Amino acid sequence: MQITRQADYALRAIIYLSRMDQNSKASTKDIAEDQQIPPSFLAKIISQLSIAGLINTSRGARGGVSLAKAPEKISILEVVEAIDGPMLLNECTGNPKTCPFGKDCPLHQVWCEAKAELHAKLSAATFSAENLIPISQ
Repeated sequence: MQITRQADYALRAIIYLSRMDQNSKASTKDIAEDQQIPPSFLAKIISQLSIAGLINTSRGARGGVSLAKAPEKISILEVVEAIDGPMLLNECTGNPKTCPFGKDCPLHQVWCEAKAELHAKLSAATFSAENLIPISQ
């Protein structure tokens, strides 16, 4: 399993915003340059993160992008799922009826347990200052 490049860029944008003063706003240009994200790609990501309620956006001379809530209240899972949708390891973990073997499948339980562990880990990992490791440029 691998997250999309778009989700990776969204995580980078949230990291950038998490490092700012809580009352500050950033321009998408600054985020794109600092985090090495193509500006046109970032615009779509910002829109999706805004729709998900993770960031606030405002236009104009004093406009910009900021977090919609404290960094410690935003999880990695929220950001990834805002971009990529629900995280499933296998289609059957979302809908067991998709498997022709149903409950008799010897792998179903393993997939469900692995998904639960991954969700727990990514839900617990937030963008709080203690969790952010400085990125060396």
